Amino acid sequence: MLLRVHIGMTVGGDVRGRPSSPPDIVAEARRAEEDGFTTAWSVHFSRAYDALTTLAVAGTVTRRIELGVGVVPTYPRHPLALAQQAATAQAFCGGRLTLGVGVSHRPVIEGLHGLPYVAPAAHMREYLSVLGPLLRGEEVRVRGEHFRVEGGFAVPGTTPVSVLVGALSPRMVQVAGELADGVVTWLVGPRTLASTIVAPLQRAAEGAGRGLSRVVAALPVAVTDAPDDARAAADALFGRYNGMENYRRVFGREGVTSVADLAVVGTEADVEKQLQRYADVGVTDLWPAVYPVGDDPEASLRRSRALLAGMA
Repeated sequence: MLLRVHIGMTVGGDVRGRPSSPPDIVAEARRAEEDGFTTAWSVHFSRAYDALTTLAVAGTVTRRIELGVGVVPTYPRHPLALAQQAATAQAFCGGRLTLGVGVSHRPVIEGLHGLPYVAPAAHMREYLSVLGPLLRGEEVRVRGEHFRVEGGFAVPGTTPVSVLVGALSPRMVQVAGELADGVVTWLVGPRTLASTIVAPLQRAAEGAGRGLSRVVAALPVAVTDAPDDARAAADALFGRYNGMENYRRVFGREGVTSVADLAVVGTEADVEKQLQRYADVGVTDLWPAVYPVGDDPEASLRRSRALLAGMA
């Protein structure tokens, strides 16, 4: 049994290339609560549904489970506008919302949105200096290089919203430790988490007088008797990340060449052992992106989910 770590579940199939409707995601969040998972995690893609709106609805049909989004791109959304949306969603979630934010990737921000992808860490520092206080119900007065904001807003019935940062680089980790509640990662292995993320994050948080930071690690998971097939399936489903500059740097730090090398695959015992490595390096929350292997996709998904639900 895995110890010292919370286990969530992905809601929606978009991360593995199977688009989901908002009502489907709401239903999956309710099922995740029934199965005993700590958190229902939704991705937010610029070409798909709005995750915060969807989770607000999920908040009305669940009672216990935390509802998290990872991650909302910051460049296209002014921090005041995002704070208003998150505070409103929090009112529907009854205090169970966690907001993940990130700078996304240059092809998305420049190619899709037509916005300059400049100074990501400095941009995030200013963004959080506006977003964080607003989500705590405070007014802000920021006159920086990227944002100039004076004032605030009120959403009756809301509560403070926890903020995580999608952080892969040392500078982004430093910003997250100083100004956010933690980080959320995708496709980052235990070696990189231990050396580049967990320890530097906690030092930054301690230096800023903050408590211990949360470390959420999202990764592909498949329980199977055919691990080689599972690795091939991981590259087929998640291979688009192999060509992204930010992930290539992470793969280099980890000493791997592709998503296949980072997928957690194998029998129930194998998967438990691999997941324990993440807990051992200081991960506080696991966010499995369960994916199918073999000729019976539904049976494959059920097997993986059953193990993770039992561990949760």
